[in-house]
Amino acid sequence: MTLTSFGPANRIARSAETHPLTWRLRDDAEPVWLDEYQAKNGYAAARKAFADMAADDIVQTVKDSGLKGRGGAGFPTGVKWGLMPKDESMNIRYLLCNADEMEPNTWKDRMLMEQLPHQLIEGMLISARALKTYRGYIFLRGEYVTAAKHLNRAVEEAKAAGLLGKNILGSGFDFELFVHTGAGRYICGEETALINSLEGRRANPRSKPPFPAAVGVWGKPTCVNNVETLCNVPAIIGNGVDWYKALAREGSEDHGTKLMGFSGKVKNPGLWELPFGITARELFEDYAGGMRDGFKLKCWQPGGAGTGFLLPEHLDAQMYAGGIGKVGTRMGTGLAMAVDDSVNMVSLLRNMEEFFARESCGFCTPCRDGLPWSVKLLRALENGEGQAGDIETLLGLVGFLGPGKTFCAHAPGAVEPLGSAIKYFRPEFEAGIAPKSAAVPPLARPIVVGA
Repeated sequence: MTLTSFGPANRIARSAETHPLTWRLRDDAEPVWLDEYQAKNGYAAARKAFADMAADDIVQTVKDSGLKGRGGAGFPTGVKWGLMPKDESMNIRYLLCNADEMEPNTWKDRMLMEQLPHQLIEGMLISARALKTYRGYIFLRGEYVTAAKHLNRAVEEAKAAGLLGKNILGSGFDFELFVHTGAGRYICGEETALINSLEGRRANPRSKPPFPAAVGVWGKPTCVNNVETLCNVPAIIGNGVDWYKALAREGSEDHGTKLMGFSGKVKNPGLWELPFGITARELFEDYAGGMRDGFKLKCWQPGGAGTGFLLPEHLDAQMYAGGIGKVGTRMGTGLAMAVDDSVNMVSLLRNMEEFFARESCGFCTPCRDGLPWSVKLLRALENGEGQAGDIETLLGLVGFLGPGKTFCAHAPGAVEPLGSAIKYFRPEFEAGIAPKSAAVPPLARPIVVGA
């Protein structure tokens, strides 16, 4: 996966001052190995952190920068780091990198791992120093075979250079790093399900509290951060808080840059590092080039399949959490999808809900039974066999599976696009109701799981 360019908005070349995540990328999309990475100022931030900064200073710097998680939830990274215990006697603690990138329409972490593996390792090294963790794991989606190969080579290069292992940079600090490939389950993107999987258990989310910072992998304090999140750390340490905050556009409450993209029937689908606060219209028109000839934009999702649909009129929203929140959904991963006017929304939602139903861990009843129920109803509407009341039943499921109603956030994310699709395109759902169908009270229609 390579970064692409299009239009006047992307004429400025990437530089260390404006594109901290991507300026080291090669034009031929080949990996940047250790010698080249160090020639491009790689590991300079790690050397600064080890030589000039105490662990608490690193934590405070990341907290002051306003860096938020880039996996979709957007929790402040420095605050999460601050939850780790201060007790020096708790010397067994872990740092986990969540690289289980299974959100449909999202591939940003894959690009970072395949082309800039040492940037992730440097980010984890600095983070480990800050959190006093002696061992780290990159929990990688099993299908990312190339990423695994490149990360393992980069780990060996870093070990040979004394950047991993014992007495790193002569500091007396030890840190081991391992690449762990998972079996490929969407639910492993939830941090406690990831921890269970790493331990060899079924990937079910855990009850919180206790939070991983207190009781994580193998019962020890654990911090879990996303790939893109960790890749921001070297630039923050190397260039400072004020510089990092100044990267975002005016009006954005989020700081720094973000890997954003657009897919679908656009002229130039791709992935770009852009400042928070850029408008979705700039992303869609100046970078993605707008829709291909013969297609019209019907709606779009701002950041993965678990975010709500928005209309073309919402393209002037700024791309940051609060900006997208103002128009009714979430920023998510920041990789948008354009839906063209040839797509039937009932069929699209049936496909999405089949994915989410299959990826449910099955632990809690609303998710285990509610998502297959939505698939059954959507399939009936898609085939023109729906009954009166089916749409109301679907809306009831959106409420029953919403935030706070289930054990984790899987089901709320699964039904958010469903609720928004009915809101904006209800006639398409109504068209699937069979003529003269008998009215059935909402939520009374029976479900046969797997039917």
